[in-house]
Amino acid sequence: MLKDIQPTGKKDTRSGFGDGIAEAARKNKNVVALTADLAGSLKLQQFIKEFPERFIQVGIAEANMIGIAAGLTIGGKIPFTTTFANFSTGRVYDQIRQSVAYSGKNVKICASHAGVTLGEDGATHQILEDIGLMKMLPGMTVIVPCDYNQTKAATLAIAEFEGPVYLRFGRPSWPIFTDPNEPFVIGKAQRFSEGTDVSIFACGHMVWNAIQAGIALEEKGLSVEVINIHTIKPLDEEAVLNSIRKTKCAVTVEEHNIIGGLGDAIAQVAAKNFPIPIEYVGTKDTFGESGTPDQLLKKYGLDVPDIIAATEKVLSKKTA
Repeated sequence: MLKDIQPTGKKDTRSGFGDGIAEAARKNKNVVALTADLAGSLKLQQFIKEFPERFIQVGIAEANMIGIAAGLTIGGKIPFTTTFANFSTGRVYDQIRQSVAYSGKNVKICASHAGVTLGEDGATHQILEDIGLMKMLPGMTVIVPCDYNQTKAATLAIAEFEGPVYLRFGRPSWPIFTDPNEPFVIGKAQRFSEGTDVSIFACGHMVWNAIQAGIALEEKGLSVEVINIHTIKPLDEEAVLNSIRKTKCAVTVEEHNIIGGLGDAIAQVAAKNFPIPIEYVGTKDTFGESGTPDQLLKKYGLDVPDIIAATEKVLSKKTA
């Protein structure tokens, strides 16, 4: 039951990355970290303390950071680049496309402060298009973990994975609700509940909100299947199809533009294999603005009541 999923505390997902990269470096001497003047924001303090010779402070030169990272792979290193999601993708898209994706380099692009929950820094920093940008690149793996534990596990997993990866996480303190000992399997969805009335697919911070919405819907007598799509690409199509063939409708939930993100990935699989009504919960072709994370989640329709409303809407389409 969804109501049995209880948080063990709260912590920012970027701290999961910071703890994960330090542990990955202990296991593999080839793991190196680069940052564009944001070591503190990306929680690299422990890594720098233990492995100062494997840390490169590039300064505010994100394009240069991507180029250096690509070059390091030629010597067998496993570079993790770190900055805000906006600067990790939009600012350096050409460098990623040419030097990393096209060349198939083993670079891990690790991006914090994604989505509107970045908060008060405002629209110029709150990128809402990055999942779409990165998943369109051939050969790029795209991962959006849901809490501290999963972000740490994902960081360890991508260190062992061969190929370019985009790892997206965030700034705010967020509920911790996954098992710290659960291994992270790239490309394998995580199901939190089984249901027959509606499938709710979510990623990142929105997984917790989807669980809370699912609890409220279960209290109304609905059978809800909540699935964490932590790997947007490659998508676990089998898990998606197994779910929607039971429920015959879906809601997708993401802290991202509904154009080009998780919702479009789910809809494409459904359209090709098992067409169903789908409702998207995400930002609606808009930039963000300054505000607290909670204020922005409410304003941009990413809160628990919005997921409940989307579910009720898609159910009405299903029965029409």
